[in-house]
Amino acid sequence: MKVMVDENLPPAMAKALAALFAGKHEVVHLREKFGAGVKDTEWIGALNAEGHWVIISGDRRISKNKAEQQAFKSSKLVGFFLASGLQKAKLTKQMERLMALWETIEKQADLVGGGAMFEIPMKSSKLEQI
Repeated sequence: MKVMVDENLPPAMAKALAALFAGKHEVVHLREKFGAGVKDTEWIGALNAEGHWVIISGDRRISKNKAEQQAFKSSKLVGFFLASGLQKAKLTKQMERLMALWETIEKQADLVGGGAMFEIPMKSSKLEQI
């Protein structure tokens, strides 16, 4: 699985996931691939052209801004967005939730087509579709 950690989350998260899943998943931070400040519609388009990517994001605007939402929903990407409380939590809590739900994220990413968006909850073990 190819996983992109977006710019709203720390590069340390991507590095930790890359180290943990070395040989199984390719995990990169958005800045590592595109540099800082790239527009959402630009990286969504570029990753869509590459094929199936899983996005771990703290940027819920993608699901609300019409241009970004349309670009994402018409792509081959599958997005997992941290709930607002989780986005504000410490990195250790964010990683704890990602690890607790990682197998679910893997299964969900395999089950759905591109353009699907899910919320990673603060406490629940269920992913909610956005």
